[in-house]
Amino acid sequence: MLLNWRLDSDKKRLLENFFFLSVLQGANYILPLITLPYLVRVLGPEKFGLIAFAQAFIQYFNILTDYGFNLSATREISIHRENKEKIAEIFSSVMIIKFALLILSFIIMTIIVFSFEKFRKDWLIYYLTFGIVIGQALFPVWFFQGMERMKYITILNITAKLIFTVSIFVFVHEVSDYIYVPLLNSLGFLVTGILALRIVIKDFGFNFKVPSLIAIKRQLKEGWYIFISTVAISLYTISNTFILGLFTNNTIVGYYSAAEKIVKAVQGLITPVSQTIYPYISKLINKSKERGLKFIQKVTFLIGGISFLLSVGIFIFADLIVKFLLGNQYTESVVVLKILSFLPFIIALSNIFGIQTMLNFNYKKAFSKILVSASIINILLAFVLVPLYQHVGISFAVLISEIFVTVSMFVYLQKKGIKVLEGKIV
Repeated sequence: MLLNWRLDSDKKRLLENFFFLSVLQGANYILPLITLPYLVRVLGPEKFGLIAFAQAFIQYFNILTDYGFNLSATREISIHRENKEKIAEIFSSVMIIKFALLILSFIIMTIIVFSFEKFRKDWLIYYLTFGIVIGQALFPVWFFQGMERMKYITILNITAKLIFTVSIFVFVHEVSDYIYVPLLNSLGFLVTGILALRIVIKDFGFNFKVPSLIAIKRQLKEGWYIFISTVAISLYTISNTFILGLFTNNTIVGYYSAAEKIVKAVQGLITPVSQTIYPYISKLINKSKERGLKFIQKVTFLIGGISFLLSVGIFIFADLIVKFLLGNQYTESVVVLKILSFLPFIIALSNIFGIQTMLNFNYKKAFSKILVSASIINILLAFVLVPLYQHVGISFAVLISEIFVTVSMFVYLQKKGIKVLEGKIV
C-alpha cells in the first residue's frame, strides 16, 4: 500500500514537473518568436550579428561557471534529497566553486577583450552581455531540478523572459539602440538569479555553510567528465557562430544566427521532457536498471516521433518561416534553415542515448570521448568549409557533427548490451 502511494506520488510529481517545464518552454518558444522578427528588422543583419557573436563568445564563460553541475549536482541532490545536511553541503560546495569560476571568467574575458581589436572596438557589448553569466551562476537550476521543484525554474525564467521581451519594445526603436539588447537581457538574468537564491534560503531553509575541502573536491570530481563533455558540445554548437564571426563579418553571422535561433526554438519544445525525466530516470535506474531502460524505450519513441515531425515541418516550410519571421533581408537564411532542419530530431535522440542513458548508466568517460571526437570533427570541418562556403559551410559542419554524436552513442550502447529501442539489457 505504501509502495503504491509512493509510486503514485512519484508519477504525480513527474507530471507536475513536466507541466511546469512545458509552460516554461512554451514561454521560451513564444517570447523569442515575438522579439526575433522585431529585432532582426530594427537592428538589421549587421548589428543583430554583432549581438549574436557577443552572446556566442560569452557562452564559453557560462560553460566554465556551470562546470557540468546542471547534471552532476542535479543527480547528487536527487539521490540525497531526504538528507537536509547533505544537501546543504552540496549546495554550499557548488556555489563556492561557481563563484571562483565566475571571477576567473571575468578576468579571462577582460584579457581577451582588450588584447584584440575585433573585441576592443565593441568592448561595452561584451561587458554588458557578461551579466548573463553572473545571473546564471547565481541561479541554482541544478538544485531545483534535483529537488524536482520545476515550478520555481518556470516562474523565475518566465519572469526574466518577460522583463526582456517587454523592455525590448519599450527601449529598442532604431539601429542605434542595439546597446540596450545585451543590457536588458543581462538584467533579466540577474533579477531571476537573485530571486532564486532567496527562494532556496527562505522556502527551503538552506543557509550557506562553509564546506570541507573534501566536499568541494568531490563536487569538482563529479562534474569533471560532464564539464569536459559540455566543453566538447560547445565546440560544435556555440563555437560555430564564433568561428563564423572570426572568418566572415557580422552580417553573415546574422544570417546564420537568425536561422539557428528558429531551429533552437523548435528544439526547445522537447527540453521539458528531457529536464523532467533526467532526475526521475536517475532514481529509477538506481533501483532497477531494467525498469529504467523500459522507461527510456517509451520516451525514445515518443520524443523521436514528435521531433521527427517537427524537423520535417521546418524543412518543408523553410521559405515561409524565414519570410514571415525574419523578413526579406534574410533570404540567405533559408538555406541555413533547411540544412539545420533535422537537428531537433537528431539532437533529441542523442539526448536520450547520451544524457538519459549513458550518464545514468555511468558511462561518463565514453560520453565525453564521443563529444570530444565530435568537436574535433566539427572544428576541422568549420575551418575548411567556412572560408569556402561561409554560413552554408558552418551549417553542414554542425549537421555532420550532430549525426556523428547520435550514431556513435547508439552504437556504443549496443556494444554494451543496452538495447534502447528494445528496452532490454543483454
